[in-house]
Amino acid sequence: MGDTGTPSSVPRPDPEPTPMPRIALYTLIVCLLAVAAAVVSFVQGSWLGIVWVLLAGLSSNMTWYYAKRGKTARNGSVTS
Repeated sequence: MGDTGTPSSVPRPDPEPTPMPRIALYTLIVCLLAVAAAVVSFVQGSWLGIVWVLLAGLSSNMTWYYAKRGKTARNGSVTS
């Protein structure tokens, strides 16, 4: 009684993949802006561009981390 014939424990695939987590998108934008700022600084002859390069490296690592964490969460991985 009340059995519809479909098991409820079977996971259903998502109709479309979910987009990149928002924080990963923000860090990607920061990375691109930092690279542009570094190029402008070096073209103008300023050594301040080194700081922009370091910021670009940090933000690119953050982008990679949050994108991978979001992908792992979407796939339902048990280990984080």
